[in-house]
Amino acid sequence: MTRFARRATTIAAALIAAPLGFALVTTTGPQAFAAGAPVTASVAHVAEAVGASAADDAAAKASYTAKKKKKKKSLAKKKPVTTPTTTPTTAPVTTSPSTVETEVVTLTNNFRTANGCGALRIDTRLVTAARDHSADMVTKNFFDHTGSNGSNFVQREEAAGYTKGGASAENIAWGYRTAQDVVNGWINSPGHRANMLNCQSVAVGVGLAYKADGTPYWTQDFGRV
Repeated sequence: MTRFARRATTIAAALIAAPLGFALVTTTGPQAFAAGAPVTASVAHVAEAVGASAADDAAAKASYTAKKKKKKKSLAKKKPVTTPTTTPTTAPVTTSPSTVETEVVTLTNNFRTANGCGALRIDTRLVTAARDHSADMVTKNFFDHTGSNGSNFVQREEAAGYTKGGASAENIAWGYRTAQDVVNGWINSPGHRANMLNCQSVAVGVGLAYKADGTPYWTQDFGRV
């Protein structure tokens, strides 16, 4: 468990090896979806990344669930009040990334180039997919790679117009207050680090949304075309 997990700002990852190898064969309504792109990472790298991802996801979801239960219990002791429905605060409605979202890309690219990978270019279609997923998590009050409509990150990227078969990975996070904090959190998690250092990825989009209480939700979507 990292110091980030101990302070209850948790993260989770979906890795390129697992999703594109088998985990993206998921049932969505009456049909099943499977990515057709082959896994090209080494077996050793894949095994290490998948194991790290499983541990990260389990810890992240457990912490998130515990926090929700604690909050629900606390609210139950208070007198019920009627509150208006809130809409998540996202970056301005535009395909251009916000300053904070761009900072995440810059920090990610600094980390990649320092480790022998090329810099990622910002793809506005991936920005759209990432923002939509962050807003979905905020609005529907969940933390997962599977969207409220049952979608996975490949489907979301393609729905945003990204090249079919081009999706490579996704990182998500909540609770980190700054771009530097969330990037550090991902770097210190083996599964997320593997996503960031997948040199086959060439494009990225970052989406940030806030809950009414100011809690940030982050999504980082990668592409390889």
